[in-house]
Amino acid sequence: MSEQRKAWTTYIVLRLLFFAVPFAALYALGLALGFTMMVSGIVAAVLAALIGVSLSILLLSKPREEASESIYAWRNRDRTADDVAEDAAIDGEVDAK
Repeated sequence: MSEQRKAWTTYIVLRLLFFAVPFAALYALGLALGFTMMVSGIVAAVLAALIGVSLSILLLSKPREEASESIYAWRNRDRTADDVAEDAAIDGEVDAK
């Protein structure tokens, strides 16, 4: 597996786990406390999203950086020197206005 694909796979799987595990635990806890399925699901989804985002920010900086570098490399894979010069000229015209 290529390094780019490995970085993306790692990042996506960990993000899904950071949401799914807290969601399942909070949903089961809500049901055990006697909440309805709807209320338990909504509360579990909101709290699991907050937990997932927090864990991602704290623990996934390296996989996120590798994934963003792979996007940059993919986006610029077919660029020639003329493309770079043209983009610089266009950026210069936009900045001058």
